[in-house]
Amino acid sequence: MNPIVISVLLLIVSNVFMTFAWYAHLKELNHKPWIVAALISWGIALAEYLIQVPANRIGHTVLSVGQLKIMQEVITLTVFFPFAVFYLKEPLKLDYLWAALCMLGAVYFMFREKFV
Repeated sequence: MNPIVISVLLLIVSNVFMTFAWYAHLKELNHKPWIVAALISWGIALAEYLIQVPANRIGHTVLSVGQLKIMQEVITLTVFFPFAVFYLKEPLKLDYLWAALCMLGAVYFMFREKFV
């Protein structure tokens, strides 16, 4: 399988874990002391790192570090927007669209050598 595809799939899974580690405690553990939320989040983040590190190593065989970073940020926003709207019940705003359009510009500049 293509290293970029493998990297993208692993980064999607790792971002789901990391989004839960960073934000789920706001909904699920808001009645617990912050240290409890931090320790649970660290446990989730450990699982995320066990997926993210191989994803970046595989991706780096064919992509630059800058390309990996922009790909990671696009995946992060792609995972975060539905999480915020559907899980955390945040209102859907046009700001998400504007942020996504800015990210498309970043993708263009980081990958433009592959486009021409």
